[in-house]
Amino acid sequence: MRILITGVGGPTPRSFAIALKMYSRKQNWYLVGTDTNPLSIGLYQSHLFDKTYLVPKANDELYWDAIQKIIRDEQLDYAVILPEAEVLQWSQRQEKHNLPVKALLPDRLIAELLIDKARMTEALKPLEVVPLSVEFSRDQVNFTTLFQLLPPPFWVRSSSGTSGLGSLKIESEQALRNWITINPNVKTFLASEFLSGRNLACKLLYFEGQLVRAACAERVNYIMAKVAPSGITGNTSFGRLLNEPNLVKVAQQAMDHLFKITFARPHGFFTVDFKEDRLGRPLITEINVRHVAFTQCLAAAGANFAEDTLQLLSNDFTFDNTFKVYEFEKDLIFLRDVDSLPVIMKESSLKRI
Repeated sequence: MRILITGVGGPTPRSFAIALKMYSRKQNWYLVGTDTNPLSIGLYQSHLFDKTYLVPKANDELYWDAIQKIIRDEQLDYAVILPEAEVLQWSQRQEKHNLPVKALLPDRLIAELLIDKARMTEALKPLEVVPLSVEFSRDQVNFTTLFQLLPPPFWVRSSSGTSGLGSLKIESEQALRNWITINPNVKTFLASEFLSGRNLACKLLYFEGQLVRAACAERVNYIMAKVAPSGITGNTSFGRLLNEPNLVKVAQQAMDHLFKITFARPHGFFTVDFKEDRLGRPLITEINVRHVAFTQCLAAAGANFAEDTLQLLSNDFTFDNTFKVYEFEKDLIFLRDVDSLPVIMKESSLKRI
């Protein structure tokens, strides 16, 4: 099977490749990677990618010419599109029924909605599954109303983007003003009530109108957390693999609502992120339109969404389309670090003094 994987400079595309190459039952993967940055490490990881190419950015007028040439030259069967900018480009083209190769992509309208965290939060308000939130511009001068609605501490982040972009726990108005100043590239922010509970994720794989797979995990610690003021880098170093049927239920209800209001077909891979409030109630903080960096950890533990995706795209008759929530052994955790394969183990087996 010959597959294009885009954005291989990022940890998520490489994690997807590892899930296929290291943890799949199949061995016939021919992976072609692309990235826009010549310094992207994935372009030079021959143990993961059989061929790699440097390409223009997704909004460049030469992007599609480059992508289509690679697909023709490499005779590729499928594409795995992971950076958000490319997900949007491919979703727009999918709307015109003009994709150069098969790919699992959400409809354009739901992709655009979910990438805008403020719009997503507003859309989910009727379900009461999101925290109290307020969007504001970096040019805003008076924050009196904001601090009345959200007494500190509260959480602030960029209203778009990934990996905790522009995020920080705000304790005072001066701290907020300072944070806005040192994040000049963030045009709009989203302030939300501070949630002190677990940081959870629910993976949902939809195909042609049907939810077919789901799994849950908890993010506990992050790689290089000390370099980020918020402690969140978007790259989990320690996580728990969970069996949380209620989380799946809430995530599915939210997605059903979003599919309905955008008239979108339930199709694509989504990661629904939750944070629990002080009462343990999970509230949705964002929904990614793609896999996340610990995809390989799920695969190592038996929930190989990367392999599932390619089986669905290739109409593999051995794949059971009956909805299934992946279940894990109790006490199961994963440990990750830069340039290392994950360790899957029991939390009770961690070394202690």
